[in-house]
Formats: sequence, structure tokens, C-alpha cells
Amino acid sequence: MGLVYADVDVWREGGASRTVEFLVDSGATLSVLPWPVWHALGLEPLRTMKFVLADGTTTRRRVSGCWFGFRSVAAPSPVILGQRRDTALLGTLTLEALGLVLNPFERTLRPMRMMLAAVA
Repeated sequence: MGLVYADVDVWREGGASRTVEFLVDSGATLSVLPWPVWHALGLEPLRTMKFVLADGTTTRRRVSGCWFGFRSVAAPSPVILGQRRDTALLGTLTLEALGLVLNPFERTLRPMRMMLAAVA
């Protein structure tokens, strides 16, 4: 299975936008914005959360929120404010907010099949 990247616009409400190449990480819950990007956008941390890394160690990271735009669809999503060496990751909460799903066989993002349950 190969890596999947997507060019996604990010912005703070009422602020300038940046286009960022994200690695799509279907195993990550939250997206990560690199340090230079979130600083340029003027994002402020809203809280700190604890995360467990793949090797089992824990770390604390600041979390904020921003807007994400991909192919004429835009949605707000929580985002980890990356440290200086962090790379841009697109996590599942952001994908779901945009109504997208990763197709790992074609290595593409496609619209999610939305379900709505009705009670009679």
C-alpha cells in the first residue's frame, strides 16, 4: 500500500489561507498543521491534549481549530498545532468533516457515502 497525499487549503476564519500538502493518515484521529503554517495563519491554542505515539510513549500537544478546503468543499476541524519538526497529516476527523473517505486501492480521496436514519 502506498502513501496518499492531498493538497488542502487551510485558514483561520477571517484570515488568509495557505495550501498545504498533507499526508493522508487514516490511522490518525486529528490532523496536524506544521509549525510555520499555523503561525502564519495566526492560530491560537485552545487546549492541550495528551497523545500516545506508535512506540507507546506519550506526549502533550496544543490543539486549536481551523477551516479546511478540498475541491470546493470546506469545513472546520480540530487540529494539532505541530512543533517545528512535525509534518502535515490529514486525520479522520477532518476527512469526515469534509465528507471524504480514503480509497487505499486507488490512493485517492472520494466523497463519503452518507447515511441518514429516519424513525417512523
